[in-house]
Amino acid sequence: MSNDTARTRLATHAVVNQPVPTGDRDFLALDIPLQEALKREAPDWVARRLAPLGVNTGSLYHQQLGETANRHPPELRLFDRHGRRLDEVSYHPAYHELMHLAFDHGWHAVAWQEESCGGHQAHVAALYLLTQVEPGFCCPFTMTHAAMPALRHQPDVLSQWAPKLLAWDYDGRAIPASEKPAVTMGMAMTEKQGGSDVRAATTRAVPDVATQANSGYRLIGHKWFCSAPMSDAFLTLAQTDDGLGCFLVPRFMPNGERNALEIQRLKDKCGNRANASAEIEYRHAWCQPVGDPGRGIATILDMVQQTRLDAATAPAGMMRQALLEAWHHVQGRQAFGQRLADQPMMRMVIADLTLEVEASLALVMRTARAFDSPGDDHEAALARLLPALAKYWHNKRGSGFMVEAMECLGGNGYVEESPLARLYREAPVNAIWEGSSNVICLDVLRVLARHPASVRALQTELEVSSNQHPDYDLAVDDIMGILASPPETIELGARWLTQRLAQTLQASLLLQYAPAAIADAFCQSRLGKKAGAAYGNLSTDAPLDAILARITP
Repeated sequence: MSNDTARTRLATHAVVNQPVPTGDRDFLALDIPLQEALKREAPDWVARRLAPLGVNTGSLYHQQLGETANRHPPELRLFDRHGRRLDEVSYHPAYHELMHLAFDHGWHAVAWQEESCGGHQAHVAALYLLTQVEPGFCCPFTMTHAAMPALRHQPDVLSQWAPKLLAWDYDGRAIPASEKPAVTMGMAMTEKQGGSDVRAATTRAVPDVATQANSGYRLIGHKWFCSAPMSDAFLTLAQTDDGLGCFLVPRFMPNGERNALEIQRLKDKCGNRANASAEIEYRHAWCQPVGDPGRGIATILDMVQQTRLDAATAPAGMMRQALLEAWHHVQGRQAFGQRLADQPMMRMVIADLTLEVEASLALVMRTARAFDSPGDDHEAALARLLPALAKYWHNKRGSGFMVEAMECLGGNGYVEESPLARLYREAPVNAIWEGSSNVICLDVLRVLARHPASVRALQTELEVSSNQHPDYDLAVDDIMGILASPPETIELGARWLTQRLAQTLQASLLLQYAPAAIADAFCQSRLGKKAGAAYGNLSTDAPLDAILARITP
């Protein structure tokens, strides 16, 4: 008797009632709301250029790369075999392939090379798709993209770094930037004692006598979090005689020697495991000033404004990936004699998740349009406010979304073989970096208090959709009442105000552009009197068929 026959006789079951493997998919062609948003918000070239990325991000090959990069996290190499410091981080080849997927096609540079012509819409849509492969490698991708506005404060530094920051290429080697065709950029601001209060930084920058001719400085201090520590350069904050300044710290000094930027350890993080985060020490590290002396926060905020939009987009992409996993599973699984996809409560949950994805995507794409409208006062006023609103609310919704999607798969969703476990661990990080929730809400209050043009722009956006849904109109009236309250009252309710602003803006966009089934169900479930915190609480007469038909063609 052969071994195969013996195994067959010993088997106690056949594999049935499991969904079929997905195979290669096209994440752009499958995404109806994304296609509609691109047609609405972006020039025609954006969708054409994104088409190959949709195929790549949905392919089994790239999906496997994402899983592999996450299963084999980066490793720290402090010294070479002879005891010389290296301060290098080694990544799995899968990570480098994913970096090539993003950088070789210029998605990090497109916002600046197509500025005012759809570049931000292209970048945001690309990030939304790339996140559905593996969110971790999107961190250095985002920071490289976002560094340009900060560097514009220092033309000499910009002219030195911009050509390689904008190059359509990726080079992960630890060699001087002068020897590379393209570079990546990181960020290091947080310190142990300060956290979000970057003004409490103790890192010190002093003029470098030896390099006064090119305005060099030396840094002494530490950073508790340095994102993507194998980047070719970092933007950082340090104290000077003029106050807190912004500086660019290259990994290699102009003479080709390694800079005195020492990695103490890599963080053992809850998620975001494909990406390295490090504690670093500046031991008289050479750097260049960026922006006006003592205006470091104002300089770095131009970078943070960009990264916040990306931190609002990433959860939308992750929620979309989780929705596809859940929908595929319930369509191929039966319980109690019926497909899960046909059972009323399951349909209610999936439909509710569908609404969240569609609303989040609509808001980030609208925000990207505001970024792509230089010279338009209304759009500039919106661009000041919308990233914080979207960043706060999309991340508040993301973690609970992953739980619900995981429950749709039951135990199959809770094991690491499913991407949902990885997405669940990843979900909180975008809410933490670039300003945690309270910091974001305080920034929203500052914009509302100091920039009347942003308030007027907000009111204009909300008025466009007035008199289309009673729950929407009541929510807008409520917001206007809050904005008229005393400042101390507004701060106490800052989270509710930020949430409500994000939700009503989402609702306004859906009322304008989405099918009536989507817009009506969203307004009822998010703004109405029966709005609930948990997913799956749509009205019993919600048009579930019409909503579920939006998940895939």
